[in-house]
Amino acid sequence: MPGERRPVRREGSPRGGADRMHEPTGSPAAVPAGREMPHSADAEAGLIACCMLDSVDVVSRCHEQKLNAEAFYLPAHRALFEAVLALVERRSPVDLILLCEELRSRGQLDTVGGPVFVSELTNRIATTAHASHFIEIVREKHLLRRLIRTATKTVERCFDYGQDDLEEFIQEIEQEIFKISEDRYTDSAKKIADSVTGAVKIIQKLLERGGELSGLSTGFKDLDTMTFGFHPQEMIVLAARPSMGKTSLAMNMAESAALPKKGRTPVNVLVFSLEMSAEQLAMRLLTCRARVSSERLRGGFANREEQERLAQAAVELKTAPLWIDDSGQLTIHELRAKARRVHSRNPLGLIVIDYLQLISGTDAKVQREQQIAEISRGLKAMAKELAVPVIVLSQLNRESEKEKRQPRLSDLRESGSIEQDADLVLLLARPKDAKDDFSVASDHADLIVAKQRNGPVGEVKLTFLREITRFENYAE
Repeated sequence: MPGERRPVRREGSPRGGADRMHEPTGSPAAVPAGREMPHSADAEAGLIACCMLDSVDVVSRCHEQKLNAEAFYLPAHRALFEAVLALVERRSPVDLILLCEELRSRGQLDTVGGPVFVSELTNRIATTAHASHFIEIVREKHLLRRLIRTATKTVERCFDYGQDDLEEFIQEIEQEIFKISEDRYTDSAKKIADSVTGAVKIIQKLLERGGELSGLSTGFKDLDTMTFGFHPQEMIVLAARPSMGKTSLAMNMAESAALPKKGRTPVNVLVFSLEMSAEQLAMRLLTCRARVSSERLRGGFANREEQERLAQAAVELKTAPLWIDDSGQLTIHELRAKARRVHSRNPLGLIVIDYLQLISGTDAKVQREQQIAEISRGLKAMAKELAVPVIVLSQLNRESEKEKRQPRLSDLRESGSIEQDADLVLLLARPKDAKDDFSVASDHADLIVAKQRNGPVGEVKLTFLREITRFENYAE
């Protein structure tokens, strides 16, 4: 018809069936005449591509943001997302072949544009780094479309308004707007009764155990006495100056969790090593558990007994529920996504991050202190989201060395937000009676409990066996 405006295909929108199919609009007044509803074909396609790269993580994020298939404007994208959800629900992998088969079984494969269109989406992006960005765009456009429909419908009803109760009419409109507003936020508030019930259960367990650990054992008797173990949702900061042995101590704790002493149940442990390679950490764990000097091994010396202990330790570590991710230059979003992925397949009991200052900020333009604050908040949020204790290694500044004193909370490097976000702060320091030339924990070290939300602060002494890089309970 003369003067009719046709929807213009946006630059970058996917080829195939998606650009020919438009969202059902319901009543004729749902879309203002001559205008196209807000949407981003690129963001929708990018989000589906992310789902195909890592369905478990991305779909869980979509659920968190209350993003369902209706949020997709193009019917082809909506059909693809529904197929992805169906595969995830069945705990099936999401790849090109299985996705095409799912669409074919629904009679939608040709409708969306065939295998070629699905394949183009698969190859659209290389990583899921921008998944959160795509989710936010798709969600925003969906909310705008809902507002447009509601507002347009409201205008029509105002023009056709008769002798009905005006107050009731306004309330109906308010309710419709409120429904849209509700979907902007996830439900997080809980009635106090639910929280009290949970607290009572915790108290009952504590009383039944009669003073036993309520959390995950650290492997160190005196530290367990002070903390009652590491608890779910806790962010534990282990800080020290370089070469003080904080990586060794953290790996000793990880070993204790994954390969506990008899009578305790092992838990799945994930270690993010941003400084050392997985092989280096494995070597350290192997020599530490076998109690064999790494220096002797470098020199090619190991007697028969030591070789047998190494072989036995290798067998034990191979069966341990321990994962090591040695990716470098991780952002906080990438780290959380990786943790979610492992947790969804193997529910974790402990996460170790070595170390905080090596995590990249999402925006390199902002000051490093602000980046560290963002990273610290993200790590605490991860601990709460996955309900696991998270041990975060951190650097201390030089002030304690310059002033020749024991470190304190204010010495945490680069940001005070670490101190605020942490539930438990452990400072590994040289003994008070150490000489000035002391730089590495030689025989023993002080572990200062500088902050504990739910318990006392104080000091714990540890014995350090430097040859095998192992901390043990202190003995006179």
